[in-house]
Amino acid sequence: MIKLSVSAINTCLPQTQCQRCSYPCCKDYAVAISRGEANINQCPPGGAVTIEKLSTLSGQPALPLDPEFGEFQAKALAFIIEEKCIGCVLCIKVCPVDAIVGANKLMHSIFQDYCTGCELCLPVCPTDCIKMRPLETEVEPQSDWPGYSPDDISLGKTRFERRQLRLSSQAGEKPEPAKLDQNARQQAILEAVKRKMRKT
Repeated sequence: MIKLSVSAINTCLPQTQCQRCSYPCCKDYAVAISRGEANINQCPPGGAVTIEKLSTLSGQPALPLDPEFGEFQAKALAFIIEEKCIGCVLCIKVCPVDAIVGANKLMHSIFQDYCTGCELCLPVCPTDCIKMRPLETEVEPQSDWPGYSPDDISLGKTRFERRQLRLSSQAGEKPEPAKLDQNARQQAILEAVKRKMRKT
């Protein structure tokens, strides 16, 4: 097998940082491919485009997307149903690109220009107030990935790396991206439910 650089492989990925490939981020998936520990058909957001790129780069056959990791879907962006948001900050903690802003007990907002469509915020929301909305406009024709412009891909990578540096600086160690302590999650949900009950 051709020895590939992690950087070259990472360039072939759409930088959604969605973890659907079973790795914490796009770069970790690239590392696994370079070591022969992962196949080139594990990226649902990248779909056939990513598989073709990795096939060309590695000389491996362009197999269909492995359904074990999900199905290809057109890019969609997250948005918050304001009246349902309880300000629990769980979505903020898992967003890999810091696209969600807000404070405890206050409504949150999502910067659409920063959202990569990773969907990591969906399962942690206790009120199911986050939904995905398909793109309303077509992406520029020079883009290789459906829905992801070159600027989107570059921005996703840059914002993820900046977030990792910030978390690393705060914790004094390298964090595991987009993972939330289960006890903290349960406590936040319990507090949110109590606040909701007091209002009714």
